[in-house]
This record gives sequence, structure tokens and C-alpha cells, in this order.
Amino acid sequence: MTARDKPWPTGAPCWVDLAVADVAAAKEFYGAVLGWSFSGTGEEYGNYQMCQADGQNAAGIGPLQNEDQPAVWMLYLSSDDADRTAIAIGEHGGTILAEPFDVPGNGRMCIALDSQGAAFGVWQAGGMNGFDARGTGSLVWTDAREPDAEDARRFYAAVFGMSYQPVPGTPPDYTTFHLDDEPLGGIGGMMGSPQGTPPHWVIYFGVPDTDAALATAVGAGATIPAAPHDTPFGRMGFITDPQGASFMVVGPAPTA
Repeated sequence: MTARDKPWPTGAPCWVDLAVADVAAAKEFYGAVLGWSFSGTGEEYGNYQMCQADGQNAAGIGPLQNEDQPAVWMLYLSSDDADRTAIAIGEHGGTILAEPFDVPGNGRMCIALDSQGAAFGVWQAGGMNGFDARGTGSLVWTDAREPDAEDARRFYAAVFGMSYQPVPGTPPDYTTFHLDDEPLGGIGGMMGSPQGTPPHWVIYFGVPDTDAALATAVGAGATIPAAPHDTPFGRMGFITDPQGASFMVVGPAPTA
């Protein structure tokens, strides 16, 4: 594999990272469950860890910025101009939580809430384009769980130019989102989330064996909020890690 040599198109998922109270414990957990290795970026960048699958960048793990911040996986959407995107977010009903700022030598970013209140990041590539990894240990899907999925689709179409297609066999308010023809993720309703769960993006990582990944996660202190289930796209299972961050693992899709 080779590193991605150009930025992701505007609106494409381009990075995910996790903020936690105990970075060392998170490295141990995700190394066991997803097979990641790690490369530190040094004190200049707060000892942010680059998580690697098969030698390629797959995600990041860093420390919480304040003690009240929950541990959560954050999705970043690509932009060719983070400042312009931040303005559009505000114009279309979103909220900027962290105004655009530079990450020296890497890019420019901001953190926002969409029109329904789901948090996401915006990344304008500089020296770092985003994730390179594919398949096992990498992001294979993401979707937004929103109380009003139609309003969320309106927001992302206005800000990032997304288009949508229905998915047979899924809830009627669930669609994939696209920039061209390739589906990049989904947007739907809350899809069985417990009462009181806020709007959020769900991160899906690829694994070779879903049940084995769940067993490893439980052995490492995680909880499994629901039983794994088979889908036409692979066997899926939710994991809440020992520090409270939730994500999905997905095994290979069944063969015909």
C-alpha cells in the first residue's frame, strides 16, 4: 500500500480520531481489538497517536482537551477551504464548536454540530491528507443517526454537496450519501438508539472476524450493548470501549 498523495474530495469522510482520558490504555485496547500499531507525533502535537493498520494511517488517538469532554469517536469530512465551510455550516443551521485553526504542517480544521446536533470535524488537508488504510483495521463505513434525517440530509447537501440514494432492506428514512456515484456513508434516523441518545455519527471498522473481535474487546474490558447481527454487508457488532467510546466492527460480507 502507498500513502494517499492528494486530499480527499470535499465532503468525503477523510479521518477519524478518538479523545480519551488515558491514551496508553486506549492504545492497548485498540491494538488488541483492531490490530493497530502506533506512531506518536511528539509533545508539539500533544502526543497525539497515529493508529496504523498494515503500516498505513487509519485513525488517531489523543488526550481529552478538558475533563468534562466525553470519550467519543469523531468523524472528519474533507474540505478545500475550512473557513468557507465553517461559514456555510452556520448559514445552514449548524453550530461551530471550535473555529477554524491550523495544525502546523498538517492542515486546518474546525469542529461543528450539524443542524440536528451531531458532532463532526472538518479537515482541510495540508501535509496530511487523511487515512490511507483499507480493509481490516480501517474505516469501512460511517453513518449519522439523526432525529430528523431529512433535515440532516438538507444540511449536508447544502454544506458539502451530498446527494442521496435509498437502500433496500433498511429503514425507510435511511439513505446512503454520495458525492459522485460511490456511496460514502449513510444518514438515517436514530435506528433503535436508547432513549435520550443524542444525534451522532457511528464509526465502522473492518475486522476479519466480528465475533472474535467482540470476544477480544470484552476480555479487554469493553461492553457489548447489543448482540451482533448479520447483514448483506457483513456481520456487525457494537462495542463500547473501557473509556466509554462506542464504535462498530464489521466482518467480511457473505459470499453469494
